[in-house]
Amino acid sequence: MNPILGWALAVLGTALAWLQYGWQGVVLAVSVIVFWLLLQFSRAIRVMKNAAGAPVGHVPSAVMFNAHLKAGLTMLQLVTLSKSLGQRISAEGSEPEQWRWADEGGASVTVRLQRGKLVHWDLQRQAQRPAE
Repeated sequence: MNPILGWALAVLGTALAWLQYGWQGVVLAVSVIVFWLLLQFSRAIRVMKNAAGAPVGHVPSAVMFNAHLKAGLTMLQLVTLSKSLGQRISAEGSEPEQWRWADEGGASVTVRLQRGKLVHWDLQRQAQRPAE
């Protein structure tokens, strides 16, 4: 969800709660907002905890990882899919951000993020040697 829309709905809900139920409604609305924020924080912590045990920039299969990508994914969703933190390729603070995940077979996926959203990705495969 767009953060601006989410916060606008939270303010609108709090205002409606005030109009309908007074201060008790505001307390309920603030409790719901805090609960939602705690759920989001818990999700982020769980994803990072799962990725902490994996090598940086490693996926079991770059081809399968590539197949699950779609425009608009966030970095948190990419880490959830790969179960690993990506290896940063671009310079710190540069736009677009570039990250890479590779598998043991030599294939890798490079993703580009613009404003925190996936805009482009490339699958590179290692050249196959002919069998002798």
